[in-house]
Amino acid sequence: MWSQMSSLTPPSQAVATFKLNYPALYEKLCASSCESMPLLLLYFLLHKNIGFRNFLLSRVDIENLVLPLLNILYDSCTETVDAFGCHHLYIALIIMLILSEDDFFCKIVHEISLKSVPWYSERPKDMSLGSLVILVLVKNVQHNMSRRRDRYLQTNCLAALANMSAYFKNLPPFVCQKFMGLLDVLSKRHARLLDHVQLSAEYDLSQAQEIQDVAALEEAMRMLLEIFNCTLTYSMAHSAHLIYAMLYEKSLFEGFQQHPMFQDLIWNIIMVKMDFSFSGVIVQEIQKGAIQWPSDRLKKFPELKFKYIEDKNTDEFFIPYIWSLIFKDGGFYFDPAKIKLFTS
Repeated sequence: MWSQMSSLTPPSQAVATFKLNYPALYEKLCASSCESMPLLLLYFLLHKNIGFRNFLLSRVDIENLVLPLLNILYDSCTETVDAFGCHHLYIALIIMLILSEDDFFCKIVHEISLKSVPWYSERPKDMSLGSLVILVLVKNVQHNMSRRRDRYLQTNCLAALANMSAYFKNLPPFVCQKFMGLLDVLSKRHARLLDHVQLSAEYDLSQAQEIQDVAALEEAMRMLLEIFNCTLTYSMAHSAHLIYAMLYEKSLFEGFQQHPMFQDLIWNIIMVKMDFSFSGVIVQEIQKGAIQWPSDRLKKFPELKFKYIEDKNTDEFFIPYIWSLIFKDGGFYFDPAKIKLFTS
C-alpha cells in the first residue's frame, strides 16, 4: 500500500510532495521503536498523519509495535530513569494512549495470544496482549505512586486503561488480582495521608503537599472505580474473573460507600456483589450468571473515552528533547560546557 502525503498543507488542499510506503515504514518502526528517534517519529506520525494512523490501527499484527512500547514502560519501573529517559517514557505512554482511543485496537488486543515475552518476568501462561497492556499500565501507576509521584504519568496510564475498559475480555485471575491490589494500595495510602493531614492541622503545620497527594489518590481511585463500572456495564459476560476478584476482595469496597466522592460509583459493584455472592463464589457459576444477568439493573454510565491533546506548552517538552537527540546521535559536535538548553 502506497499513500501520498503532504506535511505542509491541510488535507483538503494537499498536494502530493512525496510518497510513503506504509507497510515498509510500519515494519521499520516495529523493529526500532525502542530507540528514541524512531519512537519520536512514530508519535508524530500517529498524532499528525491520519492516513498512517488508520493504516497502523488496521493491522492484525499490532503486537509487533505494541510490545516494544510496553517494554519501555515496564523497564521504567525497574530502572532509574533520568531526564532523557523520562521523555522517552512519556512519548511511549502517549502513543499507548493514542492507540487506546481506537475501538478496534481495544478489541483486537484481547484476541492476540502471546507465546513469549522475554522481558516480562512476571508473565503467567496463556495471556493476551490486552492483559499485558493492563499489567504494565497498572504497574506504572503503582510504581509512580511510590516513587515518581508524577500526576501526568498517572493520569495518562489510567486514561488508557479507561479507554480499554469497555472491551476487557476474559482477563485472567492474575490480571484481576493486580487491579484489586492497585486499588488496595491506593486506598491504604489515602487513609494514611488523611491521618497525616489531620495531624498536621492539629499542630498547625503546612498541609499543601499532603492535600495535593490526597487529591491525586482520590482521582486515581475514582478512575479505577469508573473502569470497573464500565467493564461491568459493557463487558460483564466476559468478566467472570474480575467479578470473582471483586467478591474475594469485598471488604476493599466497603469503605467507599461512605465517601461522597465514590458513592455514585459503588452502586453497581454492590449490586453485582449481592447477586453473585450466593453462587458459592465459583468462577464457572459466575460465568453463567454474568451472561444471563440483566444489564438494566446497573446504573448506566457513559463509555469512558479519553483523547490525547497536545498541551499549549508542548514546545517546552519537545524542543529540549529533540535537541538532546541531535546532541546525542546527530553526528554534530557541540561543546557540552556551553549548552544551556538542557539545564534551563
